[in-house]
Amino acid sequence: MSVEITAKMVSDLRASTGAGLMDCKKALVETNGNIEEATTILRKKGIATAEKKASRNAGDGLVDYYIHHGGKVGVLLEINCESDFVARNEYFQQLSKDICMHIAAARPVCVSRESVSQDLIAKEREIASAQVAGKPANIIDKIVDGKIDKMLQEICLLEQPFVKNPDVTIQGLLTEAIQKMGENIQIKRFARFQIGEE
Repeated sequence: MSVEITAKMVSDLRASTGAGLMDCKKALVETNGNIEEATTILRKKGIATAEKKASRNAGDGLVDYYIHHGGKVGVLLEINCESDFVARNEYFQQLSKDICMHIAAARPVCVSRESVSQDLIAKEREIASAQVAGKPANIIDKIVDGKIDKMLQEICLLEQPFVKNPDVTIQGLLTEAIQKMGENIQIKRFARFQIGEE
């Protein structure tokens, strides 16, 4: 027996997922009114949608900042989106503040793996190789690659677990925001300042 899909059900699902009205209605029809299953369908679709939107030009956005209590640590962040409408949105601005605060706490070195200096990788590879000297030759490369991968996860902003919710990475946070806002969102660059640091 099929359940009647009411406007309130569609509205509630939209409020909790940020998906469009028609997508919410389709998901509810597909799941015979089951909110949990409809949410799962929309989340899967949202991740796929975020991947599609990643190639779109994010030429708008904002420069935001965070100064930690006591004024010893400060962060400047450029976060981009596609339109001024989204840049002025409260959700987008809160996302920006959260990422600034995360940068202050987690101390990333760069935005993504692509922006890591090859000199740094070469230096870390040399150190890791020296640490495993004497191990069988067939496993040295795997161990060194594993150490480099772990180092990159620690220093690349997009791969770090979000300080407010370690179950999601910063990239996961952006994917969620893209799904909710319907626009490509990218972290362009950041600078972190701390008293006494070079």
